[in-house]
Amino acid sequence: QVQLVESGGGLVQAGGSLRLSCAASGRTFSSYAMGWFRQAPGKERELDARISSGGSTYYVDSLKGRFTISRDNAKNTLYLQMNSLKPEDTAVYYCAAANTIATLQRGYWGQGTQVTVSS
Repeated sequence: QVQLVESGGGLVQAGGSLRLSCAASGRTFSSYAMGWFRQAPGKERELDARISSGGSTYYVDSLKGRFTISRDNAKNTLYLQMNSLKPEDTAVYYCAAANTIATLQRGYWGQGTQVTVSS
C-alpha cells in the first residue's frame, strides 16, 4: 500500500512554469514505477509521463521538451517540472504508483492538483 499526495498546482500565465510534487508514504518508494496523468475538463484521463524504478523516463509526444519527470528516492517524492505551459495544459494532474509502468493505470493514485494556464 502507498499513499500519494500531490501539490504545486495553481494558476499560471501561458509560457510560465510550475513544478508539481507527489509525496509518497507506505511501502518502499524506490521500488515503484511512477507516473503523472492529467484530466482536462470533458476529456478522459491520459498518462503523460512515466518513470521506472530504475529512472528511465517516457513522455507522450506533446510533452517532450517541455515537461520533465523526476524522482528523489531519498525524499520519497516524484516531480513534474512543467515549462512553456500552454492553455491546453489546463487539467487536474494526478500522480500514480504501481509495480510496473504497464500497470500504472490500475495502481495507486493521489487526489490530484489543479493546474490552470491562462492565455
